Amino acid sequence: MVIVSVSLLFSCSNKTNQGIKRSITGNAGEMVIVMANHLWDSTPGEVLKQSLGQPQLSLPQDEPIFNLIHIPHNAFENLFKTTRNIVITQLGSIVETSGVFFKDNAWANPQATVEIRAKSIDEFNNLVHTNSGKIISYFLKAEKERLQASYRKIHDKEVLNKLKEKFDISMYCSPGFKLAVEKDDFLWYRYDTPDITQGIFVYSLKYTSDSIFTPDYLIYKRNQVLRENVAGPTDGSYMSTEMRLDPVFNIFEHNGNYAAEVRGLWNTENDFMGGPFVMIAELDVSNQRVIIAEGFVYAPGENKRNFLRQVEAMIYSMKFTDQAKNDKINSPIKMGN
Repeated sequence: MVIVSVSLLFSCSNKTNQGIKRSITGNAGEMVIVMANHLWDSTPGEVLKQSLGQPQLSLPQDEPIFNLIHIPHNAFENLFKTTRNIVITQLGSIVETSGVFFKDNAWANPQATVEIRAKSIDEFNNLVHTNSGKIISYFLKAEKERLQASYRKIHDKEVLNKLKEKFDISMYCSPGFKLAVEKDDFLWYRYDTPDITQGIFVYSLKYTSDSIFTPDYLIYKRNQVLRENVAGPTDGSYMSTEMRLDPVFNIFEHNGNYAAEVRGLWNTENDFMGGPFVMIAELDVSNQRVIIAEGFVYAPGENKRNFLRQVEAMIYSMKFTDQAKNDKINSPIKMGN
């Protein structure tokens, strides 16, 4: 009966929840898992914990991708229906259509909801394993878009104007970022509190060949640029890349442009500071250049996942001015060998 009632509730929301919805609740990175207690404490629950609660890549200490909050079906009422990220499970012979179903704004706005329906435990486990990457990407995208929507509404206009003037790009950063270093082809903005520092670097490279979009070259160039521009707190110290943990590299498209992402850890040569960073390198084919934007976090003794996601959302808001004006996506750029 529980499965039936939840299924009907979810189905009705598809039909009737088209009016004004409540705003989401909960903290960034939180996710409610709606699952029967006996399943949460057995294999299906473990499969979800291992997938959605696995460690976030490229952080100096273990932090889960999402903080999971388990709720049994009979407790899934209005208080929890406005949570930003929700996974609803249905498992048993009463399930008619198995699968993984995605829905935006089921009970609140902007909300991300996934329903996993399976007729057996084995089928449930297989659905989670098969769709794990897609599910995680869906929720991470929702988290990023919420931050970006917030920064578009309230952002630092000085940063926006300077980036347009210097690099002909737009980027929305939260208020409070201050200019730390400005050089001919390099900008460093930072936001400081007594406990943390968040920073954003932007610089450009002349596009000469596809080899720019390789991890070795991007790390080499990163170290060169930061050694010249980002001095540490002691004489002779400077920011660099921590290579004891291999950076994570990914090729993708951003705004329809060929791009690469690098995630890893930074350190300070001749000093002891360090933390996580994320970099995006994007090809501006019209101007034969590559724009590199990077966000980093220094937060000793603090969890860093959410702080890094904030600067990540900022650098991913980057658009070349002609694209921002026209609000259109360029054709995908194919790179040769």
